Amino acid sequence: MVAGNSNTVIHCKTAPKALGPYSHAIVTAGNLVFCSGQTPLNPTTGEVIEGGIREQTRQSLINLQSVLESANSSLGHLVKTTVFLKDMNDFEAMNEVYGEMVQQKEGGYVPARSTVEVARLPKDVKVEIECVAAVRS
Repeated sequence: MVAGNSNTVIHCKTAPKALGPYSHAIVTAGNLVFCSGQTPLNPTTGEVIEGGIREQTRQSLINLQSVLESANSSLGHLVKTTVFLKDMNDFEAMNEVYGEMVQQKEGGYVPARSTVEVARLPKDVKVEIECVAAVRS
């Protein structure tokens, strides 16, 4: 818990360590999980995984899933995601992997999403994904 409020700080042992002074996620009293961006780092070594945008998108979402599970949530409870791409030419390939992994089972919807191209990402990765999700009831 963070002193002075009812938010819970999440530090996930199965996701890569934070690369800076931030938490993996914060769970609010309103049962929403705000996750920091996850990149395609191997959780054990902290190194960027091998491969292109498809492999990096998959690993970023696997890491995000680990953080969500630590907060009693899942990819199936996403409300909003933001995808940061190094190259918008990778959009279609990222979108295919994202679509395979992000499938809402409850209510038949997929989350809201924004995708933006950025100049540079930590460790020069190709993708970073952050989200807001609901806590499981």
